[in-house]
Amino acid sequence: MCRNIRPLNNFEPPATRTEVQAAALQYVRKVGGGSKPSQANEAAYATAVAAVTMATQELLDALVTTAPPKDRETEAAKAKARAAKRYASA
Repeated sequence: MCRNIRPLNNFEPPATRTEVQAAALQYVRKVGGGSKPSQANEAAYATAVAAVTMATQELLDALVTTAPPKDRETEAAKAKARAAKRYASA
């Protein structure tokens, strides 16, 4: 999975439309093999991003969990600590 695609489920507050769309864009770029489509492929990319955004939002709305919601700041701090540990040992 792309490193830039972050988990979006079970956060308080819930993932925003912008976050869902950013994840969809990263996914489409990864699958499409480029970060900037040619003019001939722009419409296909835009259509794909819209479809993946909608499917992702539907998934997030349908998921059910009994776990308590996660805090974004706490999760970001954990990720920074993991990164620091990973890059310190490299």
